[in-house]
Amino acid sequence: MNTINFAGRKIRVPGHPVSRTLLGIVLICFGLLGFLPVLGYWMIPVGLAILAIDFPMARRLHRRLTIKFGYWLQRRWPRFARHFGYGTPRNGKH
Repeated sequence: MNTINFAGRKIRVPGHPVSRTLLGIVLICFGLLGFLPVLGYWMIPVGLAILAIDFPMARRLHRRLTIKFGYWLQRRWPRFARHFGYGTPRNGKH
């Protein structure tokens, strides 16, 4: 089983590439319906992280969004950022 890291937690995902791809696509599609009571917008980044295991384009997008989110979180709430694994920013990256 493969794992992804999301919000400081490890989530196990299926081992077969086809089932991972379907799960990622379903999570993203249902995440777009996040305004409904049971579904949520949190499904979009989780689906993207699952797709990033198999697809380089999704991997690059996921990495860019994670880095931008980390810098933003570090500027706004440094203590909260450390809780999610974002330490101090590198020199010149403020």
